[in-house]
Amino acid sequence: MVLKLYGSDLSTTTPMVSLVLHELNLPFEFIKLDLLQGEHKQPEHVAHQPFGCVPYINDSGLILYESRAICRYLCRKYADRGGRALFPVDHLEEYTRVEQGISIEQCTFDPVVRMMFTERVYKPLLGLKGNDQVFDEARAKLDQNLDVYDKILGEQKYMGGETFTLADLFHIPYATRLSQVGCDFMESKPNVARWYKDITSRQSWLANAEGIKAISA
Repeated sequence: MVLKLYGSDLSTTTPMVSLVLHELNLPFEFIKLDLLQGEHKQPEHVAHQPFGCVPYINDSGLILYESRAICRYLCRKYADRGGRALFPVDHLEEYTRVEQGISIEQCTFDPVVRMMFTERVYKPLLGLKGNDQVFDEARAKLDQNLDVYDKILGEQKYMGGETFTLADLFHIPYATRLSQVGCDFMESKPNVARWYKDITSRQSWLANAEGIKAISA
């Protein structure tokens, strides 16, 4: 049974899972949900994702939700297909550095960028007016946080060390959409710019840049 990914191109969490599946070259079927029509809130979806969010996967009967947990699971299950490189759980120091990078993304990047998108993208999609002050404060905070990124990336090649891992991959969906809200911070700081160019030149992202692309069995 081919793995099934339920989610949306509109989300940033569904692409995280698709990127991992492409890194692993793992066949999967993509079942696209219309978030604007509320398909993710329908009973048949909530039965598998109780918070009414996306994505979730069905891997031969195993239902799993929460994107970062899904990605860790895929890397562990398919370690020999490249998962061990993305998530090196067998080497304590490397694993810890990757988890540190993941924590940085989840705590200092995702929430701030999500706030920016809420005010400039998500609210307008719902016919609501965004709050310019909230956006400007979030934008300034992101600028400060990326100054720290620039220092980190001046000392190591990637956010988890010297190789590409989940700590980098998790940044890609939102980072590549920053231009939608008039933000070019990913390009304006030299070490961040080098890193951004690197991670967005990977075949996994190029395959999904125009929307999630399933992999045939």
